[in-house]
Amino acid sequence: MQTTLSSPATFEGTGLHSGAPVRVVVRPAAAGHGVVFRRIDLPAMPLIPALWSCVEVTPLNTRLAHADGATVSTIEHLMAALAGCGIHNALVDLDGPEIPILDGSAAPFVRGLMQAGMQRLSAPLQVIEVLREVSFVEGLAGATLGPATSLQIDFEIAFTDPAIGRQTKTLNMANGAFVRELCDSRTFCRASDVAAMHANGLALGGTVENAVVIDGANVLTPGGWRHSDEAVRHKMLDALGDLYTAGAPILGRYTGHRAGHAVTNGLLRTLFAQPDAWRWTTCDHRIAARLPGVGVSAADLAAVA
Repeated sequence: MQTTLSSPATFEGTGLHSGAPVRVVVRPAAAGHGVVFRRIDLPAMPLIPALWSCVEVTPLNTRLAHADGATVSTIEHLMAALAGCGIHNALVDLDGPEIPILDGSAAPFVRGLMQAGMQRLSAPLQVIEVLREVSFVEGLAGATLGPATSLQIDFEIAFTDPAIGRQTKTLNMANGAFVRELCDSRTFCRASDVAAMHANGLALGGTVENAVVIDGANVLTPGGWRHSDEAVRHKMLDALGDLYTAGAPILGRYTGHRAGHAVTNGLLRTLFAQPDAWRWTTCDHRIAARLPGVGVSAADLAAVA
């Protein structure tokens, strides 16, 4: 069955790139609504669906755009939390152009969504079943989606910085794996990149409190990494959020190599451009048991955040 929230969940913070304060309220929505963002600070209060076809390619985050020019940036962590908690329908009101960065991970969103509670709706859930492998490559980065009986993510990153190096991780996202394994992993960046972005008016809200900042072999953020492989875990978190712009849960194996937001969006566009590569499948109890968010409890979150 489809799900939504039992009550609204509210989040307040600053945007990573704008540095401006923003308030977000994630509200319950009816079956078939999907995840939709509403810019309540604008006169027309435009509705922007969280769909791959509305994504504008940016190097630093996932941004949705409306036909009239309104945008919503940095949606990936909230989208990952919605996917990982198994919430299919939500109206997301925000009074600014960017979702707040909070601590740089999805854990605060997961905590708020779980406190709001989940409600089952009397409507069947349709999932996207990948039938054959499709790929998208951009320079040295690339990603592939292939058939699988659940959503699986296999990711590899490689950085010259000794603080990160080469990291790989594979997870089956069923049975609350996102909440236990990925949700508290934070975004990361080089100290030199922060200075360059600030000089160009970007990442104005970025601090060592909402990102892991590295400098060569050193981690400048107090407390260091939450996990020895936190960097690749965060990349997997981003991938889950970006994959949720498919408009429904995916049954497939995602393999990413140095992939970022643009690559994952390119992969979805490649998938949906090939009708023989996927199909809609009505979710039965066997499929439901393998979806992200099924069986998630407060104990899963308490173990990491």
